Amino acid sequence: MATGNCNNHPPAVFFPSDGVGVEVAKKICETCPVAGPCLEYALSQRIDHGVWGGTSERQRRRILRARRAEVPSTVG
Repeated sequence: MATGNCNNHPPAVFFPSDGVGVEVAKKICETCPVAGPCLEYALSQRIDHGVWGGTSERQRRRILRARRAEVPSTVG
């Protein structure tokens, strides 16, 4: 976060209470040089709240579900 765009904004911007706030935060993340690692951190830590790596809570849940579906089963 020290080198991210979020460093120039109050933390509250990334923990909005409405859809408009989510879009504002995501816009800040669009040009962030560390958006990828930020997103991966949020996914690996299962962070449920806020905008991380340019994604909303719902988007991160979808990403995690899609990744679980891609993992081949080891049953057998």
